[in-house]
Formats: sequence, C-alpha cells, structure tokens
Amino acid sequence: MRTAWLIVLLALVFGGCARPLTGPKVPVGAAVDPRGVVIVDGGGGGTVEWSRLVEACRGAEVVVIGENHGHAVGLAFASALWEDVLAGSPSGALALEFFERDEQSRVDEYLAGVVDEAAFRKRTQRTGSNYPEGHRAMVEAAKGAGRPVIAANAPRPLVRLARLEGYERLNGLTPELRRLVRVPDRMPEGRYRDDFVRLLEGGMSGEALKAGGDVSAEAVERAGPMLRAQTLWDWTMAESVVRGVEAGSAPVVLVVGRFHSDSGGGLVQAVEAMRAGTRVVVVSVVDAEARELREEDRGRGAFVVYVGGNEKPSR
Repeated sequence: MRTAWLIVLLALVFGGCARPLTGPKVPVGAAVDPRGVVIVDGGGGGTVEWSRLVEACRGAEVVVIGENHGHAVGLAFASALWEDVLAGSPSGALALEFFERDEQSRVDEYLAGVVDEAAFRKRTQRTGSNYPEGHRAMVEAAKGAGRPVIAANAPRPLVRLARLEGYERLNGLTPELRRLVRVPDRMPEGRYRDDFVRLLEGGMSGEALKAGGDVSAEAVERAGPMLRAQTLWDWTMAESVVRGVEAGSAPVVLVVGRFHSDSGGGLVQAVEAMRAGTRVVVVSVVDAEARELREEDRGRGAFVVYVGGNEKPSR
C-alpha cells in the first residue's frame, strides 16, 4: 500500500491532481454493496451503522472524503455517501480535487444545461481514467438536485510555478491569476509534514517509508519545492471549501486523496486556519480488509471505512 501511495504522490506532485488517477481498476462496485462496507469510529474503534455516518455528515459544515484514487469500491462508497447526504441536505454542495479552479465555468455550464455531457467532457478533457464512474455519478447527483459542484483545486501550471520559483512568484501575478490559487499563510509542521518528507525521501532513495523518529532539517529542505506544491493544493482546496460554506452551502462534501486529510492533514489544518471552529467530518477510506479498527488507522478521521484491496480482477 505504501508503494501505491508513493507512486500516486510523486505523480501528483509532478503532474497535478486533476489528471489520470493511478492504480489498478476493477468494475465499480463489483459484487460489493457500497453501503455495506465496514465503517468504524476512527477514535473509539466501534463499528458504525451507515445511517449514523450519513447523519454525522449531514450535521457537518464540511465533509472530507479521503479516497484512494482509482479504487473501485471506494469510488462507489463515496458516490453512495454523497447521494444519501444530498437527499437530506438541500443546501449541500460537492467539491472535487479533480477539477481545477480555471475549469469552474465549464463545470457551471454543464450543470446549467448550457452544454451537454459530451461537450463538457471534451472541454474539460475528461476520460475514463481521470473521470471515473464514481466521480461522474457524484456530479450527476448534484446536477439532478440543482446543487453546486466546486472545482476546488489549483491549476497545474500555477502549482508547477510555485514548486519551481516559490510563492513570491505567484504573488507577482495578475489579480485574475492570483484568484485561482490560495497562497498558504504558513507551511505545515508536525506529523503531516514529516510523513510527507518521509514518503518523498523513501521514494527518492528507494527505501521503505519508516514511521516515527525525527525528520532532519536537510530532508525538510530537500522536500521544500514539492512541499510547496502540496501545501498550495491544501490551502487552495481548503479556501474553495470555506467559500462554499460562507456562501450558504452545508455540508460542502470534498472528495480528495486521503493523504491530504488523514490524521489532521494539511487540508484540514488549512480549513481550521481560515475558519476556526468549522464543523469538519473526515471520512478516511482505507484500501484494506478489516472488521475492526486497525491500530495503524486510529485517528485517521472521524470515520474509517475499509473497502478492501484494489487488485485487478482475475480472468
């Protein structure tokens, strides 16, 4: 699982979150009831009924579904959760990591019926790899209910600029370009930063990620450019979500890669920094088989959902 996360992380840092979602594919929801997966309390460890999860999400201002990109059952689970939350939340809104802010007008055109789905997919360059059925189903549910879909992420060219030239370069851009990103107020510290650095260091050296222990100042410095990119994603998506809440949407349900949100990750930190006291529910979707909370998953989120591995189907 660590190897898969490393591949995803490096691909995202260099290529941008909104493009192809990596990982083996199996038929969406094949032989699995997405509402029948194992859900546990991320702190206490007790099993949680589907209805309790939905109720908790409906009572939040922000719901973060931390997914494993390309996981078939996880996609079906996220879609089912959004559908049931939406059914009891007339002011709900959907936010997606996988659309960038400069695509918002194209998303809005589709939701308003200005263009059909074929034109929408062409204009946003959506294919089966970067717009899997689970995400499509979520957009269609929002469209059917007349609810917003927020293109939450920072555009790839600006993320690349931040990585290569720093935030000062972004601050010198035109107002129209600056509004497409949220330059972070500060860089992350603590576990989130350290886990990011360890993951990056392990990938560059070919060594396995080792949890715990101190991260050297040298390692943090080496990770600096990529950490800037990661943090720009976090703060831009967080600002997109906060704007949705402040515009009257609740809950705003954000679907994002779970590294951003696990264990109080950078995205969650950024939401709290921008809007202290926001009621946030984090749902961490873990690609493992388990009937009870594994110790390594304690504290990943308010809820931990086990959706099984993501192996290719046998032929």
